[in-house]
Amino acid sequence: MATYTLPELPYDYAALAPVISPEIIELHHDKHHAAYVKGANDTLEQLAEARDKEAWGSINGLEKNLAFHLSGHILHSIYWHNMTGDGGGEPHEKDGVGELADAIAESFGSYAGFKAQLTKAAATTQGSGWGVLAYEPVSGRLIVEQIYDHQGNVGQGSVPILVFDAWEHAFYLQYKNQKVDFIEAMWQVVNWQDVAKRYRSARERAHSLLLAP
Repeated sequence: MATYTLPELPYDYAALAPVISPEIIELHHDKHHAAYVKGANDTLEQLAEARDKEAWGSINGLEKNLAFHLSGHILHSIYWHNMTGDGGGEPHEKDGVGELADAIAESFGSYAGFKAQLTKAAATTQGSGWGVLAYEPVSGRLIVEQIYDHQGNVGQGSVPILVFDAWEHAFYLQYKNQKVDFIEAMWQVVNWQDVAKRYRSARERAHSLLLAP
């Protein structure tokens, strides 16, 4: 059976400087993301052992560990591709992302309103967490979610298309305790082409995620 693997970065460690330093990218990807991949694989092995032995005393903890590590792996895998050294600015039709720009305006009233909401959601997450722009398939609209750790406080079935990592390991070496400064800087490296591609994909698959056929 397939196991989870650490994806390669789509750029070198220095590609997002000065917004994110090469040291942070290397530690974040090679150590932190790698730990989530290992944790997910280890937990799958432990669950297989529990099934074989019909030893269910640790099932609560194992299921929680799987959700934590697997969600960490998935969110980080999106995170790397959501950024580019040539990114930033506002999505526009002339850049081939007009469909996304229209959806943002329709769902949030304006790009400025969306940016303010996602910034606040990421910057005010209690403890460790993420700010996320997601496609919600029941309503067909975009929503902002505030994820605690990796897997809490989300609408079931919603598909993340833009994620801001607000864990301290994502910024502390460079921004110290100024999380809001890091989140503000993140807008300079958003890869709108990637976000638009994820939006199109989520919309195309929405019919299979709805509550009723």
